[in-house]
Amino acid sequence: MRKLTYYVGMSLDGFIAAPDLSIDAYPISEEFLKDFLVGAYPECLPTHVRAALGADAAPNTHFDTMIQGRTTYQAALDIGITSPYAHLRQYVVSRSLAESPDPAVELISGDLVAKVRELKAEEGGLGIYLGGGAEVAGQLLDEIDELVLKVYPVVLGDGVRVFTAAFGVHSFSLDSTRTFDNGTVVLTYFRLKG
Repeated sequence: MRKLTYYVGMSLDGFIAAPDLSIDAYPISEEFLKDFLVGAYPECLPTHVRAALGADAAPNTHFDTMIQGRTTYQAALDIGITSPYAHLRQYVVSRSLAESPDPAVELISGDLVAKVRELKAEEGGLGIYLGGGAEVAGQLLDEIDELVLKVYPVVLGDGVRVFTAAFGVHSFSLDSTRTFDNGTVVLTYFRLKG
C-alpha cells in the first residue's frame, strides 16, 4: 500500500501561509535549499523551480503522485503554469473548475477520500505527496500516513492553518528531526495505528 504524506511548510504558530496566501515570510538558507529542498525532496519543487535550480534531472525519491487543492493550484495558474508538477502525476481537488486547464492535471470533484484510497491501493510506485491546502488536508486527515513538517522560525499570527478540520484526536509518532542553519526544523511523523 502506498502512503499519503502531507509535506508542508509552516510557521511556529501553525500557519502554512499568510492571510493573503503568500509564503514570503519563510526564510530559505543556502543549506536548507541545497541539502533538503533540492537534496532530499526535489520532487516537491515545482517543475519550473527545479529547472531554475539545475535540479530538473533529479530523480523522484519519495513521490510519483501529487494532490493539491484548488487554491494551491491557483498560484501556478496566476503565473501562467497549468502543469506545475510535470514530473509527477497531478491531481487538483476542485468543485469550481469545470474542466482541467491542462491534460496532465486531473481534477477530483467527487469523493476525495475514495480517490485517495484508490491511489494508495495501486501496486508499486512511490508515495503520494499532499501539497496542500488546509481544507484538503483536513478532509484527508484520516488517510494521512506521514507528516513532513518544515517548521520555519517565524510567527505569523494569522493566515491559513495547517489543517481545517473538525475536532478529533489523531495520533502520530515522531520519526526524525532535522535542524538547519536558518533555524528551520523538519519534523517527520508517522501515524500511530490503532
